[in-house]
Amino acid sequence: MKRINRHEYLGFLIRSRDRQIIKVVSGIRRCGKSTLFDIYRDWLTENGVAEEQIISLNFEEIDHERLTDYRSLYEHIKRLLLPDRMNYVFLDEIQHVKQYEKAVDSLFIRKNVDLYITGSNAYFMSGELATLLTGRYVELKMLPLSFAEYCEGVELYAPGKPLTKKEKYASYLKESSFPYTLQLSGRQKDIREYLAGIYNSIMLKDVAARLRVSDVMMLESLARFVFHNIGSLVSTSRIAGTMTSVGRKIDQKTVEKYIKGLMDSLMVCQANRYNIKGKQHLATLEKYYVADVALRQHLFGSDKTDQGHVLENVVYLELLRRGNEVYVGHLADGEVDFVAQNADGVAYYQVAATVLDENTLKRELASLEKISDHFPKILLTLDEIGAGTNHNGIRQLNVLDWMLE
Repeated sequence: MKRINRHEYLGFLIRSRDRQIIKVVSGIRRCGKSTLFDIYRDWLTENGVAEEQIISLNFEEIDHERLTDYRSLYEHIKRLLLPDRMNYVFLDEIQHVKQYEKAVDSLFIRKNVDLYITGSNAYFMSGELATLLTGRYVELKMLPLSFAEYCEGVELYAPGKPLTKKEKYASYLKESSFPYTLQLSGRQKDIREYLAGIYNSIMLKDVAARLRVSDVMMLESLARFVFHNIGSLVSTSRIAGTMTSVGRKIDQKTVEKYIKGLMDSLMVCQANRYNIKGKQHLATLEKYYVADVALRQHLFGSDKTDQGHVLENVVYLELLRRGNEVYVGHLADGEVDFVAQNADGVAYYQVAATVLDENTLKRELASLEKISDHFPKILLTLDEIGAGTNHNGIRQLNVLDWMLE
């Protein structure tokens, strides 16, 4: 079977193997959680684990409907456990099991069980998980395909169809980073229908149903506002005011509630501001980005004048994939697109579609030049010309090459 090996995510599971802690995989619908489990199970069998040591249940399959009672589930798994060996237990879409945490807890305390679970974001990203499994789990937050993974997928599903990296990037934006769309490559009608299905499922099941939204049209209007304004500094009060001014009357508390729902679904991510000079997080104004820019194009169509914000969105997701906490950098008289923090330190990123115009280059460098510390400062653009240039300590890189590192 053709599969894109999600190396970073697979590495997380391998590193966490046999640790007595529950491994939780969360992520937006259709980002590849179940396929990751398939890849990991194959890795286990290739590395000495016998088939009978692996117990795998997907609760979206009707065959397992009788196990959606936690007692039945626990007794079923207990009968399959091998007493003298480690058992690898995979529970996919666990939210279908009533009071699943009781079964999970009972499995967790057994010394010969290595436990892995996935579930719908409506349950797993809204605080319920932390309440039910406090201190007993580690979470792997999955995103759809990175640009590098997408390029690997293009070679896998369309061999013999050579594309330049720029052509692959254009396809990545248009045809989506959701893994299944690679199998639909070139079939634009099918891709649009697939993306519409994902979008509608998230809006209706993960957001509207969970939040008990009565005015789904208002929720839809808010989502469209957020999708349209990726990369722009906004606040919930400003969103409420703007929507009200165009005839969609909504109060700030409702905006906050709906945005929290969109973020819980992992369809929308929030980047808060960080005061670079004061080294402190700021509570006002933030930017929003979407988990897949093709979903945005599904709503609004292609807009070449907006390619800077789209590229910014792609870079933001890439920085998250690389294990960073990502903020918008605030200066007294300017802004840096991203401050990326991880265990190794801090790096600053400015993102622009092109800086071939000298004035544009000066403007993009200006904010980075105002930062007095010695952490890395990087300018990312789509330009081939100028890539590799060092501007007094600021490295200019081709963003596609950077994503393919």
